Amino acid sequence: MFALKAAATALKENPRFNASMDTKSGEMVLKHYYHIGVAVNTEEGLVVPVIRDVDRKSILELSMELKDLVQRTRERKVKLEEMQGGTFTITNVGPMGGGYFSPLINFPEVAILGMGAARMQPTVIEDDEGEYGIVPHLKMPIVLSIDHRILDGADALKFMATFIESMEDPEE
Repeated sequence: MFALKAAATALKENPRFNASMDTKSGEMVLKHYYHIGVAVNTEEGLVVPVIRDVDRKSILELSMELKDLVQRTRERKVKLEEMQGGTFTITNVGPMGGGYFSPLINFPEVAILGMGAARMQPTVIEDDEGEYGIVPHLKMPIVLSIDHRILDGADALKFMATFIESMEDPEE
């Protein structure tokens, strides 16, 4: 749920990520709502139900809705309309122990965020006196795939910076 809220924040600050590609006109269609698809691993394969209006819901509401949606998806009880209308997708291989990977964009969306397993890793830090030390730090790999017809590397860096900042300080 923190990732959903962080993604909604990043989408608001980077509106071209919250878009779809109209292949007939060759134009980008900006969305003014935040419906985020969440990839769910099922016995029948990967399925992407959508949580609507993520920006308007609390962490508690998102937590309950996500748990229910994932359970119903795995039980094959999710409705067709709950699988449509996403503006952005998050996929997470972390629960299966995965790290970096290359998620494929859920067309007609223009980007997808992938998350891997968080692990404690040694990190070099500088203290107040300018001395360096190595401390354990929880790190999670994240990757972003983008449609270069709409977005570029500079856009991706801005999006990722906002997402990471939101994930590091979820109270904000």
